[in-house]
Amino acid sequence: MTMKRTLLCLPLFLSCVLTLRGQYRPSYSSLTDSEAVTAMKEQVGFLASAALEGRKAGSEGELEAAAYLSEVFASYGLDVLSGPEGELFGMKQADGDTLTSRNVIAYIPGYDPALRSKYIVIGARLDNLGRVGYSVDGESREKIYYGANGNASGLAILTQLARMLSTNSVLLKRSVILAAFGSSLQSGAGAWYFLNRSFAGADRIDAMINLDMLGTGSNGFYAYTASNPDLNHLLEAVGNTLQPVRPETVALEPVSSDHRIFYDKEIPAVLFTTGMYPEYNTERDTPSILEYDGMERELEYLYNFTLALVNGRKPEFRKDSEKEGRSGILNPDVVSFYDCDVRPRFFRSDNPADFLSKWVYTYLRYPESAVEEGVQGRVQVDFVIDEKGKVQDVRVTRSLDPRLDAEAVRVISASPDWKPGILRGQKVKTALSLYVEFRLEKRKKR
Repeated sequence: MTMKRTLLCLPLFLSCVLTLRGQYRPSYSSLTDSEAVTAMKEQVGFLASAALEGRKAGSEGELEAAAYLSEVFASYGLDVLSGPEGELFGMKQADGDTLTSRNVIAYIPGYDPALRSKYIVIGARLDNLGRVGYSVDGESREKIYYGANGNASGLAILTQLARMLSTNSVLLKRSVILAAFGSSLQSGAGAWYFLNRSFAGADRIDAMINLDMLGTGSNGFYAYTASNPDLNHLLEAVGNTLQPVRPETVALEPVSSDHRIFYDKEIPAVLFTTGMYPEYNTERDTPSILEYDGMERELEYLYNFTLALVNGRKPEFRKDSEKEGRSGILNPDVVSFYDCDVRPRFFRSDNPADFLSKWVYTYLRYPESAVEEGVQGRVQVDFVIDEKGKVQDVRVTRSLDPRLDAEAVRVISASPDWKPGILRGQKVKTALSLYVEFRLEKRKKR
């Protein structure tokens, strides 16, 4: 590993400091809470607090979250590799400015001489949408997208998993890397930077576990592996032992997240999530919606699954042939968007979110019949940007409704030309996958 190793020596009263920063105030009903539940409530309370203003990438709130997680990891005895405020990286924006974000990386060494130089990465998204301004009848207002379930819940489980693994590090054959990835919503930029610029041992990562949105277990608990047989077998094997909860293995991706960046690097990856929820990407995503007892059950399962993965046979990378066939990535002439040396650009921006905001959502037309029936949700669309920058092979890879599917395909197919991607000095065909969201606004009664 080439990353600078930073050990933080913290005072004995650190736990008190973290409690105060977390802004968590115990109630009578919390007197029976376990250590893990108490800690998760404290951590979510801080990470999803108004003070952090939604942890938008590049914001002071993201910086505070990174510093907080660094302290928590260090207090649990982990070697924090990324410094006290996270490891900085920059991204060029459409206006030419550079957005500075950060990753928080911690490390637990394995004990087996033959396997300790191999790694299992456990990651969770650090950022959320932040604070957004809007206007109502000419009056300026603001919303904070607190991101309690998206993804303070995953971060809290990540820290508790780190605590349990650190306490039982003598059981770990492989080494474990715990990562909070910044700018995840910006095309997985933090995970991409970690794999391609920061971490020299990427070729020795045997597998990745991604934790994203794990706070609403009553909606279900899911595992997505892109149909990897080895990971599916491990999920089944762990599930056949005594567990407080078992995830349902699903063939369709519940949510796009950092596991995709590892998949593009041909690293086996599994996403754990409780899936989409009504408060997703709204100001109502606050700590009050989280189900902490369910999170504790998920935590115990994830600990047991991690032990099995860390100590077991290396899972082989095997592509999801159905998904790859649809998107065309099996074609050797097509390169993943994230593997380009210079990524395709739409109106001078290589951030797909700008393509969505400046083109897709500007020209998207919500079918009237779907509006009348209240149909809403997300359509996943894969497409290729060829060497001339033209959009082709537009296909729905996760359907919502035939009418909304067709509209998403129509508007993306009508895209103006992009600047093509470049790999090793040559223009290349590039594959990109996006979610197009159809959301109905609630009408207020006057």
